[in-house]
Amino acid sequence: MSEQSRRDLAQLLLPVIRWNADRGFTDARALIEQALQLGVGGFLLAGGEQDGVRALAKELQLKSRHPLLLAAELERGAGQQFAGATGLPPLAAITAMGDIEALRRAARLTAREARTMGVNWNLAPVCDLDLLAENPLLGTRAMGHDARKVAQLVQAWIEATQAEGVMACAKHFPGIGRATRDPHREALSVDTPADQLKELDLQPFRAAISGGVASVMTAHVAYPALDSSRAPATLSREMLQWLLRQQLKFDHLIVADLMTLPGVCEGRTVADACVLALRGGCDVLLAPGDLDTTLDALEKALDDGTLDPERVKQSVRRRLKWAQWVSPPNDWRRPSGADTAWGALLADKVLRIEQGPIPPMAGVTEVALVDDDDDVEGRRPDRTGIVEAMRLAGNDARIVSAPTAASAGPFVIALFADYLPTKGRCTLREDTVAAVRAFAAQAEAMHRPVVLVGLGDPRWVQQLAMPVPTIIAWNGDRVMQQAAGRGLLRKR
Repeated sequence: MSEQSRRDLAQLLLPVIRWNADRGFTDARALIEQALQLGVGGFLLAGGEQDGVRALAKELQLKSRHPLLLAAELERGAGQQFAGATGLPPLAAITAMGDIEALRRAARLTAREARTMGVNWNLAPVCDLDLLAENPLLGTRAMGHDARKVAQLVQAWIEATQAEGVMACAKHFPGIGRATRDPHREALSVDTPADQLKELDLQPFRAAISGGVASVMTAHVAYPALDSSRAPATLSREMLQWLLRQQLKFDHLIVADLMTLPGVCEGRTVADACVLALRGGCDVLLAPGDLDTTLDALEKALDDGTLDPERVKQSVRRRLKWAQWVSPPNDWRRPSGADTAWGALLADKVLRIEQGPIPPMAGVTEVALVDDDDDVEGRRPDRTGIVEAMRLAGNDARIVSAPTAASAGPFVIALFADYLPTKGRCTLREDTVAAVRAFAAQAEAMHRPVVLVGLGDPRWVQQLAMPVPTIIAWNGDRVMQQAAGRGLLRKR
C-alpha cells in the first residue's frame, strides 16, 4: 500500500474537535497534530468562543496540505455552538411564523457568521418530517410534517446558505421522522412501506437536491423496505448508490453521521463500520474513531478488494471539489449590524402565548426551575437566562425553591423539557410532573396566579394539561430563555 493511498483515505475522515469551558482546545491538541500529520480532510468543531474558533480555523487551514472542510452543526444559528455568535430559535419556531423570508434571513445570518469564523460547512438543515410525537430525536429541529411545505422551506434554507459560500447539508437521508427509538442509544429499524417513504419522506431530499445542496447526511437507521439486508442507510449500497445516486441523481458529497454512534457500530467496531460506510457509498465520515486504527482497516480493505479504488478516488475528488468551493477568504461577506440586530429580535418574535393573557409581573418575580433534562448527558446551557433577562429589564427576578411572601405577583414555573440525543423518551418523568403540580398548588394556596414557561418542544408542556397562561419558548437555549424572560415582562 502506497503512502499516497493512505493519504487519500485520510482525506475522507473528519475527526471531532471538542472545546472545553476551562481548557479551551488544549485537550484536543494531540488529536489535531495527529490528524494534520495524517492528512485528514477536515474537522467537525463542537463548541468554542468566536475569536478562538476563528484563530483555530486559520491555523488548521495553514497547517494542512490541502484545503479543509470545517464543519459544525448550526441548525439554530452560529450561537448554537460558538459563544459570541448569534443564537437563533429552532427551525420549527421560525417556520411556525409562516414567513419564508425569515427562514432565508436566518440561514444567511448563520452562514455569514460561520464564514467569518472559518467554518465553511453547516450540517443543516434537518429535512426529516415531524411525523410522530413519539420520535425521540426531532421535535423542534424539524420544519414540519407537511412534505410539500417542508420541501419548499428546505430549498429556501439551502439556497440562502450556499449563496453565502457555506456548504449546506440535507439530513438524515432517507428521513428519520418515523423512528421511535434513538440511534444515539441503539440500532433501529423503520418498517414503513417503500412507496410511503418515497412519496413523503423523500420529498424534502428531492427539493434539497434540486436546490443544489452540497451534501447529504445519512441516517444510522435501517429501512427494510428500501434494503432487505436491514443495513442502516449509512452502510447501504442499495440506498446510497442506487436510490440516492442513481434514482435521485445526487452527485455531490455524501457524509456519514457520527460513526461512533450505536446505531451504526452496534455489533461491529467503529473501524469496521467506517469500511462498510465507504463501501456503501459515503464519501466522508464524521467522528471515525481512532484515526490510526480506522486508517489501518481502510488500507486493508483497499488491499483485499473490499473497497473499490476508483470509488475511493471519486470520494477524494468530491471532497476536494467542495473544499475548494468554500476556500475563498473568510471575511468576504461579514454579517452587518442590521443582520445581527434582526437575529437578536427573532427569538422574541417566535414566542407563543397559550391560555393567556400573561398577567402583569410584580416588582419581585419568583421563578421555579423544573428540569426534565437534567439526567441527559451532554453540554447544556445553564438555566439562569430567564431571570437574568428580567433583571436587565429592571425586575427583581429570583430563582426560588418554593413561593414565598417576598412576592404577591404571579409565580413562574420554567419547565425545561425537550427531545434530546440520548434522552430516549418522549414523556415527562413522574417526578417532573409532580414537581410542577406541587409548585402550582403552593402558589394557588397563597392566592397567586401561575404562569408556565415551556422551554422545549410544545408537546412536552401539553403533557401537563394545566389550564394556566403559558409561554411557549421552543427550547432551552440561552437565547430562548432570555426571550422568555422579556416575554414575561412585555406589556400587552
